[in-house]
Amino acid sequence: MGKIEPGLAGVPETLLWTLYHRATEARRPDAVLADPLAVEVVDAIDYPFAQRFGRDVAARAQWQALRTRRFDDEIRRFLDRHSDGTVVALGEGLETQFWRVDNGRVRWLGVDLPEVVRLRRRLLPAADRQRSVACSVLDPAWLAEVDPSRGVVICAQGLLMYLDRADVHRVIGTCAERFPGATLVFDAVLHWFSQRTLRGAMTSGGYAAPPMPWGIDARELETLRHLHPNIAQVRRLGLPRGRGVLFGYLMPALGALPRLRNLIPIWILRARVIPGQGRGRPDGAASARRARVRRRVRGLLQRAGQSPAQHGVPVVR
Repeated sequence: MGKIEPGLAGVPETLLWTLYHRATEARRPDAVLADPLAVEVVDAIDYPFAQRFGRDVAARAQWQALRTRRFDDEIRRFLDRHSDGTVVALGEGLETQFWRVDNGRVRWLGVDLPEVVRLRRRLLPAADRQRSVACSVLDPAWLAEVDPSRGVVICAQGLLMYLDRADVHRVIGTCAERFPGATLVFDAVLHWFSQRTLRGAMTSGGYAAPPMPWGIDARELETLRHLHPNIAQVRRLGLPRGRGVLFGYLMPALGALPRLRNLIPIWILRARVIPGQGRGRPDGAASARRARVRRRVRGLLQRAGQSPAQHGVPVVR
């Protein structure tokens, strides 16, 4: 059986970058991420990986694997609480995460562009409890395919940075509105890194990264925290400790120091959505209004030097 040509360009081609680096790390005997299926998929694709992305990629490969492992850890944390819950993987690409974290009960929904879904079906095995929706994440059609009744976590790895800021806000705000009690896990490039991609300055071997219009900084992080009244918390997640001096010591130290963590080009973020009623239910709007009022009252009391708890105002953490 011959190899499969992916036929991808632009942003969809980036899924080959992440796949290649995951597989490169997985080939090591001391790999920080076990991903034998990624190795099989790379070997089945007719594509000049080394020519496009470079041969000496050990550091980038470990970094990509650690980034992926953080997403895996968050999904496992979710499944510890909701063993038969739903995982939604936005912009899933050729990610093999389902096979790494499957507990035998999870329901999995992948969302990606039609050409990516077609390629995925040619390269990866079919699996029970796993479905794919062939559409853009900006198309609301995928929302109706999500069953949130047993809990839902929504992941967007290597996706949102390629969207405009308004579209990022729309995706996150829509998830917060539609899926009360959900967890969102996504990554974002720092604003300075975004600006470099817009100038075409991010190149490696024969490959230039596509523009990444959306970047994050302290102000944008605060905007995300107040993007929708249902969002209770947005926090940064550090990478797992890796191998060697760089990933075993230096990167964890940078992530722990507020003034230095901006040197890390990509952050992983987790947003928690308060439980309640979603869109289309009678008290959804009332719940949102109550949340807005609580936030305003808390802010007024804190500015006055008083504790919200003394006045019976709940603190959402």
